[in-house]
Amino acid sequence: MKLLLLLSFLLVNVLGAKKSRPNFVLIMVDDLGIGDVGCYGNKTLRTPNIDRLAAEGAKLTQHIAASPLCTPSRAAFMTGRYPVRSGMAAESIFGAYVFSASSGGLPKHEITFAEILKKEGYSTGIIGKWHLGLNQERSDDFYHHPLNHGFDYFYGTTVTHLRDCIPGNGSVFLAGAAQTLKRIFVIACITFFTLLILSYTGSLKIPGKVFGYVLLGIIILVGLVVFFFWNFRYLNCFLMKNYQIIQQPLMYENLTQRMTSEAIHFIRRNQNKPFLLYMSYIQVHTALYASAEFRGKSQHGIYGDAVEEVDWSVGKIVNALNINKLQENTLIYFTSDNGAHLEEISSSGEIHGGNNGIFKGGKATNWEGGIRVPGLLHWFGVLKPGTVINEPTSNMDIFPTIVRLSGAAVPQDRIIDGLDLMPLIQNKSVTSEHEFLFHYCNAYLNAIRWNQRNSSSVWKAFFFTPVFHPEESEGCFNSHVCPCCGHLITQHDPPLLFDLSKDPGENNILTPKNEPNFYNILKTMEEATKKHEENLPVVDNQLTVNNVIWKPWLQACCSSWLEFCYCDYDEALVLE
Repeated sequence: MKLLLLLSFLLVNVLGAKKSRPNFVLIMVDDLGIGDVGCYGNKTLRTPNIDRLAAEGAKLTQHIAASPLCTPSRAAFMTGRYPVRSGMAAESIFGAYVFSASSGGLPKHEITFAEILKKEGYSTGIIGKWHLGLNQERSDDFYHHPLNHGFDYFYGTTVTHLRDCIPGNGSVFLAGAAQTLKRIFVIACITFFTLLILSYTGSLKIPGKVFGYVLLGIIILVGLVVFFFWNFRYLNCFLMKNYQIIQQPLMYENLTQRMTSEAIHFIRRNQNKPFLLYMSYIQVHTALYASAEFRGKSQHGIYGDAVEEVDWSVGKIVNALNINKLQENTLIYFTSDNGAHLEEISSSGEIHGGNNGIFKGGKATNWEGGIRVPGLLHWFGVLKPGTVINEPTSNMDIFPTIVRLSGAAVPQDRIIDGLDLMPLIQNKSVTSEHEFLFHYCNAYLNAIRWNQRNSSSVWKAFFFTPVFHPEESEGCFNSHVCPCCGHLITQHDPPLLFDLSKDPGENNILTPKNEPNFYNILKTMEEATKKHEENLPVVDNQLTVNNVIWKPWLQACCSSWLEFCYCDYDEALVLE
């Protein structure tokens, strides 16, 4: 009898422990600037629901994205590791995936927080933007699909959405496509006439049919380029539910509301078991859109409308947690994948980029405006309301934080660069464990941040910077994004040095004349850099030109090619 009572007691405790494990709602907005949110100083955009997360929880003021660009930043977020460790950082100008029919993606051997939590019995869902690959060898192998990286449920897009996805919003590719066709034409002409001259002079005997093959090859190549970019919206902009394409091309009307509805239904379905919901908004990346109820309502055009609709959506998700009595057992995290994109303008010339507050630069740069992002954590009854953390933290920190809270162990067979946030946000620690943070521009180490112990200083040194003309172009002159290599960057020897604690806007370059410890500071940072680089593995790069280009045989299509990749099976309900 005593043994039975003991077993019953242990069983109740085990079940209670399982039930007490927290849920996680991880919210990431695309290209949202830190200056776009009220709790970070914005006075003209209405973000009451996001601001409430800060008021009732913790606000991180020096929260850093591991990369200033979508794909590598999200890879780091999912794995807790610098993207260069997984090969998710480009060595060329192609820093992110823009085609759904690319072959690169997050490698299978990388471990995401979704994989770990799924093994712990969590339901795991992602709604919105994935941007870490789709297929590898066939159009239906789904090698890089989120359901093969630990998620049970997916409703969203596999790549970023662009102006080309919405008619009337202009094109990101038009100029590039025209340039590509010019290059093909020039190379083809040179090849064709070289063969013709060699054949005419007798230097090389070339059968007449070779000229026909060359001409046919040129026609096919030009035809593919024209076909793809002419039909970009049908081929690249589609909505998936799990492994099925349910809308092609993607229709943006009420899309944020549809995503919100999916999130709420996911919460309801899993209210009686632990869950992880990754709410990855497609907004506020261009092309911008907003539902009818929000269009024209903000003080900042369509960009402001989109931000305010995202805030509405956040409020709906939080309300769903409250209605289902989950608020005391759910950790909410809110952030952006990188800073606002300053160079974005509409086809009519309207500025479509956001606001990075006092910080210089934006998306694709490692100036603070490109990597310092909102970081809010809310857990009713666990986190003290109004907590403000001024220490350096990273979006990679979410990985070990939620893994440990789930009861699982952080992987020991690889370097995890993120650190558990709980001691810091619960005031059990006053100093961030991040003494150094490394800032990559694609695969190139661009800068380093040193949170000096026993000092109020946070030093930042740049090894190179992009050619930057904010007074002429709101960013990198005549470029969609700032480059990481080539003639459009400036190398610095010695590195540019700033003290972010006194100069967060990075306006005052330190020198031996105005900083007595200049050389000692740089020496410490260079030693840390050397140690860091010694621990970087040699990996296959997932963002090579071959891995990011469009491959027709990988093109996903919801219908036959004769029906031209068109369907609409989306049944998501629009919220009242």
